Amino acid sequence: MSRHPKPPNSTSASAPSSTQNAPVLPAALIATNVAKDYGDGPALYPLSVRVEEHERVALIGHNGSGKTTFLRIATGLLEPASGGITIFGQEPGSMLARSKLSYLADTPTFYDDLSVWEHLEYTARLHNMSAWEQRAADLLGQLGIYERGDDLPSRFSRGLKQKAAIAIAFIRPFELMLVDEPFVGLDADGKEALLDLFDQASTAGAALVVATHELSFVSRTARTIALRDGALIFDGESSQAQARGLVAVEGTTTQE
Repeated sequence: MSRHPKPPNSTSASAPSSTQNAPVLPAALIATNVAKDYGDGPALYPLSVRVEEHERVALIGHNGSGKTTFLRIATGLLEPASGGITIFGQEPGSMLARSKLSYLADTPTFYDDLSVWEHLEYTARLHNMSAWEQRAADLLGQLGIYERGDDLPSRFSRGLKQKAAIAIAFIRPFELMLVDEPFVGLDADGKEALLDLFDQASTAGAALVVATHELSFVSRTARTIALRDGALIFDGESSQAQARGLVAVEGTTTQE
């Protein structure tokens, strides 16, 4: 018999929130003329965007458009060539920014010798969560991998790795989530579960910036940012982006 708590009959896992009774904070993300050049030409031309608290943004663009570069700079994993980004008024990589930011990269990585449950426990305890077990069970149940919780995700198929990475990203409290191509490798049930998790995070008050080619997510957002060859070509209402054909053109290529 499993020692882990069972997921509820409902498939919904309520998103943890650190925003209740919180003071008014600066914008979730502000990019000011942020640019990057890897030496063979600009990967990202000077880009200025602002993402408010609770805002939900789809980031679209062709392969090599600069989406991953932008997200990695925003997380503090990559230094810009010029300009800068703040997360709730703080530098990316600072303790305060890291406490508020959850990042789901395009390629899941895991510790070789830790199970899914152990990854979830490690992440939860890193963020001082005392009651994490039921949250973990709910997430694994919602993603359809509860029975794989004691297995090593490093040995999973691509789709199962993605589901495990999603659970790890959502186990902790966050006020801003940056996500890079999260639907890649997911089956239909996994995609629907992830859409539900995004909805729950938005309801809990988190801001979301999701780089994706999944039209079902873009249609659920109010705002779309489109990049092409490292340059901003659109920032506005998702309905306008779709009407102009940007979503169909920019959002249906292979991921960056």
